[in-house]
Parts: sequence; C-alpha cells; structure tokens
Amino acid sequence: MKKILLVCTCLAFTFIAKAQTEDKKWNIGLHSGVTQYQGDLGNNFYKTDKAFYGFGGISVSRYLGRYFDLNFLASKGTIGYNDGTVRSFKSDFNSVALNLRFNMTGPESLIRPYAFAGVGAILFDNDVNFDQDRIDYALPTAGGGLNFRLSDVITLNLQETFSFSNKDRRDGVDDNGKKDAYLSHMAGLTFNLGEKKDADNDGVADRKDMCPDTPAGVVVDENGCPLDRDKDGVADYLDTCPDVAGTAMLNGCPDSDNDGVADINDKCPDTKPGTKVDTTGCPMDNDKDGIPNDLDRCPDTAGPASLNGCPDTDGDGVADMDDRCPTVKGTMENKGCPEITKQDVERITYLGSKIFFENNSDKLKVGSLVQLDELVGLINKYGASNLVIEGHADSNGGDAFNLELSQRRTESVKNYLMEKGISGSRVTAVGYGESKPIATNATAIGRAKNRRVELKMTYEK
Repeated sequence: MKKILLVCTCLAFTFIAKAQTEDKKWNIGLHSGVTQYQGDLGNNFYKTDKAFYGFGGISVSRYLGRYFDLNFLASKGTIGYNDGTVRSFKSDFNSVALNLRFNMTGPESLIRPYAFAGVGAILFDNDVNFDQDRIDYALPTAGGGLNFRLSDVITLNLQETFSFSNKDRRDGVDDNGKKDAYLSHMAGLTFNLGEKKDADNDGVADRKDMCPDTPAGVVVDENGCPLDRDKDGVADYLDTCPDVAGTAMLNGCPDSDNDGVADINDKCPDTKPGTKVDTTGCPMDNDKDGIPNDLDRCPDTAGPASLNGCPDTDGDGVADMDDRCPTVKGTMENKGCPEITKQDVERITYLGSKIFFENNSDKLKVGSLVQLDELVGLINKYGASNLVIEGHADSNGGDAFNLELSQRRTESVKNYLMEKGISGSRVTAVGYGESKPIATNATAIGRAKNRRVELKMTYEK
C-alpha cells in the first residue's frame, strides 16, 4: 500500500510541476540512499567493505535568488556500523535538516553543481518518541551535490551530506570523546511547483518582460519584446521589410527618395526631392499625358510634350492657353490667329484715309461714318485683333493745340467704334500732332496729306 501511495504521489508531482526557472519558487523532492558511520568504532566513509543502511526522505526547497535557495530535508532510515566483529551497532532514525544551498550555475543550466551548509536534528527512535535523550543535534550539516535537468518537469538530484552530531553515544562507546558523524549518499527526483506569471504567454515571465502586452504568437527576444532584426524600431511582425531598416510611417520599409512611398512600392525610386508623387511613387500627372505636373504647364488638361503638356485645339502649334484664336488655325507670329489678308490690310488703310472731321474740331463728318461702319465689320472678322488709331495734324496752329486736337480726334473714332460694340480694350487711340508729317507743310496739298488718320490692325497688344 505504501508503495502504491508513493507512485501516485510521484505522478501527481509530475503533472503539477513546471519547468525549473527563477519564477518557480517552490520545489519538492523524493529521495533515497544509504548511510555510513564514523566514530569510536571506526570509519566506513566511502568504504565498500562495510555494511550499508538505507533511508528515504522528502525535501522542500524555496528559491531565494539566482544562486541561492533554502532546503528542508526530512528523512527516515537506519544508521549503523558492522565490521564483522563485535564492534557494531544499528539504530533506526528520523531526521530533519535545514540547509542554505549555493548553486554554482544559473537556473537555465542543464547541470547545476551546488554546495550547502546548515543545521539539523536526528531522533533515534523508530516509534518517534521525542524523548530528549533520543535526540542528537547535527551541528553542522554540510555537503554538496548535482542537479541534472531531465526535462522541463523533472530533475535528478545526487547529494552527499555530512552530519556532525553534538553527542557521542549512539555507537555505545563514549570513552574517548570522539563524537559520532554520519555520511549519507542520496539520489532522488525533484519537481518544481508553481505557475510562471506570463500574462501575454510569450515565454518570458512578467517580471522580466519589458513588453508585457505582446500579441499572441509573436516571436520575442529574451526581454519579451517582439523581434526587430533590422533595429529600426518596428517589430518584425509589423515590419513589411523586416531585414532592411525603414520608418514606422512606412511599416518599417525604407524610402530612398523621401517621397513618402516605400521603395518596394516605388516605381520611380529616384524622384527629385520636393516633387509631388502619386501612390506609385512617380511624379503626379493629373491629366495622364505623360508629363509630370511639375513640368506640365497645363497639369489638368492633356497635351503634347512639344507644348509642355498643353492642348492645341486648332492644331496650329500654339497652345490654347497662349492662343488668342484657339478654335481657328493661325500662326505663332499672330499668337495663334490667322493672317490678316493683304486685301483687308489695304482696305483698312483706305478706310482710315476717308475719315474726316469738322474744321478745328474732333467731330466726325457724316460722310466718315460709312467708312467706320465698314471698319467695324473688319474688326469683328478678326475677333482677336487689336486696332491702333493714329491721329496727325499739319503745321498750322501751335504744337500743343495740334497734339491735343489729334488726340481728341482719335478718341472720337474709338468712341464711335465702342458705340458699335467694339471692346475698348481692343482699340488704342494716340495723337501725334504735327510730329510725323508725310508731306511738306509749305503747300496746301502737303498740309492736306499731313492732316490724316491712320489705322493699323495687329495681334500685338
């Protein structure tokens, strides 16, 4: 029955125990071994030709630090000596010992040698009768051992314990004052108890975990933080480019041209600094005409590269934005407008020569109105053109008077044209007085030629 209980106890410890770490504060062990004696009758420490006596025990340990723990051992068995002569004794015992243990390696080691020292008591009575005469004190207990980690659950323990008692009476000889001492050779299995506190289940205890909220399944380093192979501050599980340092804004990916598009998605990785780019990392091209916005004069309307991305509706080689006649094919010299025909140029010149005023007045003669009405039609024919009206005088009268009169006469012509619907912005009126004669002022015929109005139609402003 006792054997069955022992087996069940071992199995129970196996199921509830966890791997030995700094987080598992408690350890319990089951042990057995043999004892040897040294005293008045002789010495059989490490002798194999003397009798061996067995014992069993249970231990409880408490973790104190990385290299220290406190161990309590309770054991029951037999101590004796027999050298084949009458010099012998044998006694049942129950003992307890409390030892401070120094581990020479850390908890993560597979093999942990240790040394210990402490105090204990031995009750020499099979019936556990606590009579003072039956109790010897072990002062001190000392020794060493090895722990072999067999798995994350079980550890094999081998230990040598020296117990030096304060009495000299168990061997029946006390005449020479040599106190009794005992050596136990012990082997056993120990089990670590307790649950490691690991809130995020990443395998790193909470007390060591610098990132205690790591998502489930994420690989972590020894500090409990998600791995970051490229050391860019973006954890591998969030890093689209885990082997190349990048920025958090781009999920850990680099951006060589600093355009805000990660290199892995950038179709134009060498874009000039400051250039606005689309989602592919290439310069913005709103109108999709193949010319980037920063080079496109008309970024919202498709046009050819020859016109810097601007359209040319009439196909005359002048972009619509520069074309004063965008729907009529013209020439570059005329700002995209058609040439004024030679016939119309001559007609306009002729009409100017037929404009007359009352004597010393800016009032148009009635006969001139017919010519001006015809001029309105020609101006409208070339809708993007401008008209320059130049007024001239002969030398009769003062210079200032002639200059002022010629100016008023040109403005009379302009006002008439405006009354007929011509925009004033298209007409320029300027008087030159007598400063630009075309004939002599010495004759009546010459002065008549100098008193004139000249009309010039142009696409210049």
